[in-house]
Amino acid sequence: MYQTDQEDTTTYTVVINDEEQYSIWPMGKEIPFGWQAADKNGPKADCLDYIKEVWTDMRPLSLRQYMETTAQQAPEAPVESEEPVVDDLIQRLSQGDYPVEITLRPEKTAIALKERIDIGYVHIKFTDTRGGTDLGLQLDREASKLSDADFDQQTGTVHLAGDLTLNYAKVRCLADIALDTLSGTGHLEVIEEDEN
Repeated sequence: MYQTDQEDTTTYTVVINDEEQYSIWPMGKEIPFGWQAADKNGPKADCLDYIKEVWTDMRPLSLRQYMETTAQQAPEAPVESEEPVVDDLIQRLSQGDYPVEITLRPEKTAIALKERIDIGYVHIKFTDTRGGTDLGLQLDREASKLSDADFDQQTGTVHLAGDLTLNYAKVRCLADIALDTLSGTGHLEVIEEDEN
């Protein structure tokens, strides 16, 4: 049986992986392969506050490095056309709903999903694309809906909404996830930039 946040007396340690992504792990338990302690221990709330403070760029390290390299090698920007160019993948995923699942490591549970929601960042994978398209979302708490979910019993559904940049376009991902399977359906919406 899972404890609620109010009853949780576990001391946690903040852990970080090679991609400079953060999580928390109960102290005294063996830290999973690929992760290491980040010199912060304490109650869950303190550890999550620490992560919010230090994890300011949610992109994995390899993606940041790739984007920096690409930006340095990029040719001069072409003259912008009147019509915005919409990437094929974005166009496809913004037409109707597609199968999605929550990506969680090291364990895939409703409680682990709740912890990611509390941090404000989740990974949603569109399973019907070639190789799967795994997107990291900065959640919009006001647009997300958790009232139909019972995380302790792993029942009900959550409606998640979050923004990201995909292939240089700003998009919003909307997904409805069943807690018993941590899967459901989702789609993208292109965010129109204000012209000021």
